[in-house]
Amino acid sequence: MAVDAAETVEMRSALVRLRRATGLPVAFGGLVDSGHRRMRISELNGTATDSLRTISVTAGNGLGGKAVALARPCAVTDYSTSRQITHEYDAAVAMEGLCSVLAVPVVVRRRVRGVLYGALRTAQPLGDRTLTMAVEAARDVEQALVVRDEVRGLLEAARPQPAPPDRGAAWEQVREAHAALRALAPRIGDPALRAELLDACGLLAEGTAPNGVRLAPRELDVLTCVAAGATNATAAERLGLRAETVKGYLRSAMRKLGAHTRGEAVVAARRAGVLP
Repeated sequence: MAVDAAETVEMRSALVRLRRATGLPVAFGGLVDSGHRRMRISELNGTATDSLRTISVTAGNGLGGKAVALARPCAVTDYSTSRQITHEYDAAVAMEGLCSVLAVPVVVRRRVRGVLYGALRTAQPLGDRTLTMAVEAARDVEQALVVRDEVRGLLEAARPQPAPPDRGAAWEQVREAHAALRALAPRIGDPALRAELLDACGLLAEGTAPNGVRLAPRELDVLTCVAAGATNATAAERLGLRAETVKGYLRSAMRKLGAHTRGEAVVAARRAGVLP
């Protein structure tokens, strides 16, 4: 899997959080190229040189490579003399003047996707609190990558043109993908990715409501959940809203569509082309 710009931004933000939370003067890291089992250090924060940026870490080698191979955090008090690691990268580490170093893997669905490092320029134990804070920073990246992976899968499902309604199961898959995309959109912090996701929804359902009336985004979100069989309570949970708020959006959508029941609203929305 190739490293994309948005994933790099996630790593960069995590390094800032890691330094702020731990007080460590140096943080760096990168993402793993799954095809080659190598991790290129691409992001530096607090470093005095660019020596670390040239490193391509192989699984099993050095501290970061050990973290990749074991899929768990690793730390050394004095990098250059440690017997717990191999020493292929000593020159770059020494040029930066690092001594105590920790490496925390970013693990998504049992696969290491990257490594976050934190370091001191003195030889002293980093402590449990520092390690815990570093692990939390890595968990933040993991959650962000999980969401991005989920979005990619849904976008792939949405790219083909919708099948005609008489194709039964295939059409139901289109509707399920549309519902999942609409529910996921509010959780996406990246504006560009959120826009791409909503554009994909447009591939699945294009059109306007009767007489030129359009549903507001949240009205469409709620109606999409209803079309998928969700109760008001379930829709509220999926969308991060209160149940009463969901009821309000549903009533508004029904009024615009000239519907008197939930079922009528779904049928009217499908006929109008605002739902697949």
